[in-house]
Amino acid sequence: MRQRDIFWFWLPLFASWLLMTAEGPTISAMINRLPNEVVMLAAAGLVISLSVTIESPIINLLATSTALVKDRASYLLVRRFTIHWMILLTAVTILIAFTPVFDIVIKGWLDIPEEVATWVQPGLQIMTLWSAAIAWRRFLQGLLIRFNRTKMVAWGTALRLLVSAGTVIGLATLTDFPGIIDGALAWMIGVAAEAAFATWAVRPLLRNELSPDSAVADDPPLTYRQLFWFHLPLAGTSLLSLLAQPLVQSSLSRLSQPTQSLAAWPILFQITLMTRAAAFSLPEVIIALSKKPDMFRPLRKFSFRMAGGLVALMALLVFTPAVSLYIFVVQDMTEVVGNLALNSVKLFILFPALAALTSWLRGLLINENVTQDINWGMAINLGITAVILIIGVVNQLPGLPTAAVALNLASLAEVIYLAWRAGRVLTIEIPLFGLRKLETL
Repeated sequence: MRQRDIFWFWLPLFASWLLMTAEGPTISAMINRLPNEVVMLAAAGLVISLSVTIESPIINLLATSTALVKDRASYLLVRRFTIHWMILLTAVTILIAFTPVFDIVIKGWLDIPEEVATWVQPGLQIMTLWSAAIAWRRFLQGLLIRFNRTKMVAWGTALRLLVSAGTVIGLATLTDFPGIIDGALAWMIGVAAEAAFATWAVRPLLRNELSPDSAVADDPPLTYRQLFWFHLPLAGTSLLSLLAQPLVQSSLSRLSQPTQSLAAWPILFQITLMTRAAAFSLPEVIIALSKKPDMFRPLRKFSFRMAGGLVALMALLVFTPAVSLYIFVVQDMTEVVGNLALNSVKLFILFPALAALTSWLRGLLINENVTQDINWGMAINLGITAVILIIGVVNQLPGLPTAAVALNLASLAEVIYLAWRAGRVLTIEIPLFGLRKLETL
């Protein structure tokens, strides 16, 4: 397969991720133009961080659905599995948002300042059905990718961005709601719209490839037990990955300028998130296209080119006025908060490239059904992140630079581990990095 063919398969998935990462900046830009913007932005960052952490076990339903749904029976089984997760995670959200558990998590574990914590709870309550909507649309998007309808994934995310942007702009213009309320409503309504679109988009598949009369896959029937043990390491990986965000926020709250640092972190995170969108869309490409013969080398080449391109992109953003314009003009940050973000973003130049290598290696391992190694890689990542953040808190080091060093070193360690494991389990006699022959099992 030519590089351009891989590119055109990947492009709609990248567009979907890029549009999704644009949602946060759009909402924060409006919050920054409303009263009490520093506190509201800090609260909004915590609301979305907690919501995404709660949903983390089902983020990789996209990969699970793409890899395992092959016929009507497997579709129905994965759908039932998805619904079970939707119910469980909604119950977890209710427990945290509406009970005294909120004070234990936010004021106790995370030690968030009272002026910020007060606004986190109503925002989280609005996001009650967030995890359920995410689970449903990730499951359905996996079907679209599996059966080569990737353009519909991008269209769904475009709709989500339009709805969330329209909601936050409308609320900011027509109401006097606090910024956190506008933001939470925009996030919740936007993702509900995307889930509804995905439900509509898969209807042709349910009438054809996944209809009751469709062909049965040649593989042995999928069982719930097999599905559970395939997905569990991926769920653990997502949870461990997203626990890094509360860890960072908890450390920032214990260092100097806690409110300002907590307000700057969402903007800094948005920049790294948008520049990693290309990498986030890569695992499903690896999984879907690896089923074809002789695809290892073309996919490896594509992944390496992406990593190099992301380094160049970050350098272009950091060493030109682009990032400064984004922080102070687009996001309308205050001077103190904006400078905190601006001075730290330079430390993330290699971060998106590391994400690209991680995504490539995860895709290879998922394709080999070795999902537990992905979990171990993320555990190593989180452990290193926690250790460095603890060192920063104990020694009262600068908050945002400490977070940057922690995340970069942790990502590098994960890449090294995943590369070692992929080199051990690949079933093809090709060197992983094209440098030397690696053992295969």
